[in-house]
Amino acid sequence: MMAGMTYPAKPFRVLVSEGNSTSAREAITILGLAGHLVEVCDPSRYCLARFSRFVRKFHHCPGLRDDPAGFLFFVDQLLSAQRFDVLLPTHEQGFLFARMLQRLQANTGLALPSFASYRTAHSKAGFSRLLDQLGLHQPATAIVKTESELRAAIRLPAVVKTSVGTASRGIWFVRDDGDLESALHGLHASGAFAGEVLVQDLVTGATEKAQGVFCRGELLGFHAYRQIAAGVGGGEAIKQSVARPQVRAQLAAIGEKLDWHGALSVDYILPDGSATPLLIDCNPRLVEPMNAYRSGVDLVGLLLRISQGERPAAASDSREDVQTHLAMQALLGCASRGGTRRDLVRECRRLATGSAPYAGSSEELTPVRLDWISAAPLAAIAISLLIVPKLSVTLARGGWGAHLLDLRSIRLIESDGFG
Repeated sequence: MMAGMTYPAKPFRVLVSEGNSTSAREAITILGLAGHLVEVCDPSRYCLARFSRFVRKFHHCPGLRDDPAGFLFFVDQLLSAQRFDVLLPTHEQGFLFARMLQRLQANTGLALPSFASYRTAHSKAGFSRLLDQLGLHQPATAIVKTESELRAAIRLPAVVKTSVGTASRGIWFVRDDGDLESALHGLHASGAFAGEVLVQDLVTGATEKAQGVFCRGELLGFHAYRQIAAGVGGGEAIKQSVARPQVRAQLAAIGEKLDWHGALSVDYILPDGSATPLLIDCNPRLVEPMNAYRSGVDLVGLLLRISQGERPAAASDSREDVQTHLAMQALLGCASRGGTRRDLVRECRRLATGSAPYAGSSEELTPVRLDWISAAPLAAIAISLLIVPKLSVTLARGGWGAHLLDLRSIRLIESDGFG
């Protein structure tokens, strides 16, 4: 329980839509600390959420990517047969739930915008067009559909992105002709030219993230943080909360334009030599909300109340300079950068003793002191890396699984007869 935060008089029964992402795992900790009754559905029997004392029941379900209709039927049946106060989409399940919003809201509380708005935020091309409409800053961007259009538009150095992708899937940094050929090979192999592809100028600077919770287009809670140390797969190992009023205003404008209802997050760059943030990505969900929680803003709790049909007062500003870390990301990041077994042992010692760079920082993902079962996946990662340090990329990709969408499943959910 965090001092100064308001909690409901009675606990909510919450169904979390997946249990394998870092965002879901952190939300579960926050829900559990507030006394809510947490249940999770996931296609993996060994997802991160299984290793938490806060999860009272696990439901093994079909995968969103491979069988979106089966996943929808499973959730629909579960909500119809049992009473849940809130359905909490923590990852790309929100795309499916927004498509079936009225149907699902008949049985539970669910905070999502219209499907049209969700599609705009979920698509990198749609988000880029929205920024142009609002006059908000982003790196120079071209949207292409063929290899020839991409070759004509690209200016090195550049970033090439598929229109759909999360956890750094579908992103290539192109600095020379060799990188370009590698990116084109990846685009063709993934079938990305069946949709749209973004080509953006590569801007040097610090990348930060911001997240907010909206009620019918009004921003009620906001938080931002910067990366202190990198993990693997584009994630952070160490974060620090920051105050970004300019980004808050940009996020508020986006949410108002989309009449957003629920959680929304953005990535942005603070370019070297410039004070103007450049927006580079959008996620229609809460991304790893524990740093906000430790900084005094419970965005998960706010989202629950909005899901229940309340219109709560706006949250106060989060505190600056609050540091948190993800031990699992720290170990994976160390190994992915060529760390030896000795380096990994040294990193484990720093994490265990709370010495620099973890001094004054609290654990986000596997808070063993609060949730002892969370030590199991952390220990498994540490032991695996000590045996074979090169496993870091393979282990990180374990989170890019059946709970995520691909182009085929997106097209299926968008189709007229779906559901």
